[in-house]
Amino acid sequence: MMIAVAVNPRASFGRGVHAGSEAAAIFEAAGAGVMLLCEDSYAALAASVDKALAAGIDALVVVGGDGMVHLGVNALAGSGMPWGTVALGIVPTGTGNDMARALGIPAHDIPAACAAVLAGLKSGGRLIDAGRASGPGTSRWFAGVVSAGFDAAVNERANAWRWPRGKARYHLAMLRELASFRAINYTVTADGETWPQAAMLISVANGQSIGGGMKVTPDAVLDDGWLDLFIVGPLSRTGLLRVFPKVFSGGHLGHPAVRIRRVRSVELAAENVVAYADGERIGPLPLTIEVVPGAVRVLA
Repeated sequence: MMIAVAVNPRASFGRGVHAGSEAAAIFEAAGAGVMLLCEDSYAALAASVDKALAAGIDALVVVGGDGMVHLGVNALAGSGMPWGTVALGIVPTGTGNDMARALGIPAHDIPAACAAVLAGLKSGGRLIDAGRASGPGTSRWFAGVVSAGFDAAVNERANAWRWPRGKARYHLAMLRELASFRAINYTVTADGETWPQAAMLISVANGQSIGGGMKVTPDAVLDDGWLDLFIVGPLSRTGLLRVFPKVFSGGHLGHPAVRIRRVRSVELAAENVVAYADGERIGPLPLTIEVVPGAVRVLA
């Protein structure tokens, strides 16, 4: 059994290398062969993962947050190998860990997460769907959620800051973005039906949450062959500020501005709107987003 352990060295504010070494030691103690992959940049790490896949591995374990899950899903679903050939394990040490939460994997508990990976190797794991977002010059896979609107604008602002760290940076960016944010005029095509849509944000979800537990689509299922289209219609700044915190509990459901619809494919178009997938920047709209059933085998 050969496991590649890919580590985001910036995860947990620089403690990622230690977390990767600890995970590798646990897998070696369980009798697995381990390739520890740690690079200075996301692009270099993705290239190392591709080389490991070409060399032949049984599982890819990512150590970090949702961005590392995004890297793993893109490496495996986009590898050209039959889907599910190499399984994906997650040791969540990031800030948000939304995919780990959806899969029931303990966050910031390396021994427990590694035990879940080893149990998944014995049982064969679980096939889940993935989404594919395609636009001019880009095609990306995602495991959790594509966002294009207020939350993506908050990500854009927060990513430009070096301080503060963790969730506080996101929350501060949200308050700053509220000061100038206005409803966006989208064109939406869902399963062949097209309509204009003014909205504060639109997300297309395979998973249930974004931003470290904001349950935008709490009823989403990872392996049902559907995506959940989440729309928040026009709101005043005060109205958005009242609704947004409720997503941590799912209390936004039933609000008149909130709509959720199950879809298999969505096209989103709007001017000057950047989309994020699994918290990673993927580029401006327009995008075509579709579900691909059973695209990834996860060790959970």
